[in-house]
Amino acid sequence: MGLIKHPNLEQLEASCTEALKNNLSNEELFAFSEFDQEEVERTGVSNYSYWRSTLRAFTRNKLAMFLLALTALIVIFTFIQPYLPNQFDPILASNDANGLPLKNQPPDSVHWLGTNDIGQDLWARLWSGTRTSLFIGIAVACIEAAVGILMGVMWGYLRKLDFLFTEIYNVLDNIPSTITLILISFILKPGIGTIIFAMSLTGWIGMARFVRNQVLIIRDRDYNVASRCLGTSTWRIIMKNLLPYLVSVIMLRMALSIPAAIGSEVFITYIGLGLPATIPSLGNLINVGRKLIPNPGLLYQLIYPTIVLSIVTVSFYIIGNAFSDAADPKNHL
Repeated sequence: MGLIKHPNLEQLEASCTEALKNNLSNEELFAFSEFDQEEVERTGVSNYSYWRSTLRAFTRNKLAMFLLALTALIVIFTFIQPYLPNQFDPILASNDANGLPLKNQPPDSVHWLGTNDIGQDLWARLWSGTRTSLFIGIAVACIEAAVGILMGVMWGYLRKLDFLFTEIYNVLDNIPSTITLILISFILKPGIGTIIFAMSLTGWIGMARFVRNQVLIIRDRDYNVASRCLGTSTWRIIMKNLLPYLVSVIMLRMALSIPAAIGSEVFITYIGLGLPATIPSLGNLINVGRKLIPNPGLLYQLIYPTIVLSIVTVSFYIIGNAFSDAADPKNHL
């Protein structure tokens, strides 16, 4: 079926052809544009930043930001509290005018949280114990992350080591962590180093298996296969291609490891194998306070360390989940 030409269409075609000929003769329409190398580089590279986008997404979570500020304030205060004026030693007992210990003194203007059964100031012991428990939790989380990530990446990426690590995991995982914690605390001398060693001895296994499963998912993706074909070293593939994808889940596991380690310290102290009484900790304070439950007038010795422990554990849990969501590239705009 042919096209039907209309006189008006022929006139329009003729006028457009004439206008095009006139424009072709205009040299201004065909002037060369200046070349700017900096402008080319600026428009050819994306300004996307992973960590900037992660922080932007994290700061939008108001609850997580509030708990982060609260946790940071608690951590800072545990270090500056001993240097404030009118502070008592957490180990030494306070005496009255007759030289006798102020046993189970209720909270007042001098002893803000009262004293315990041997006259020690609970305010000083609370913050000293919080400092000790936080140190144990953070140290255990860092050790578990370092060992667990290293073992997990090697376990998941290097096929030759899969059988060896699987057998190691099967042996260690079948030993209850509680039994290991109790045995190490019973055999070695009680102290902060013993608690950290006992918790870290098998604590890295969960992190290693978790990282291994994540590495197996992305190990044989196209960009990793291409990197191996191009001769990229295994170490560079692990650092550049694998670990960046695991930041969110690793941070979540670390954030959950801190309150878990503090809880383990409270448990091991509860059964009498934790830190000695000369080293204040949240576990020691709670262990002393739970013995006073039959006496309602002394429950403040249990309530105060329990409140601090609850704030710390809940804060780390919520902050870890919020940071994990923020570190996921799918949530970046």
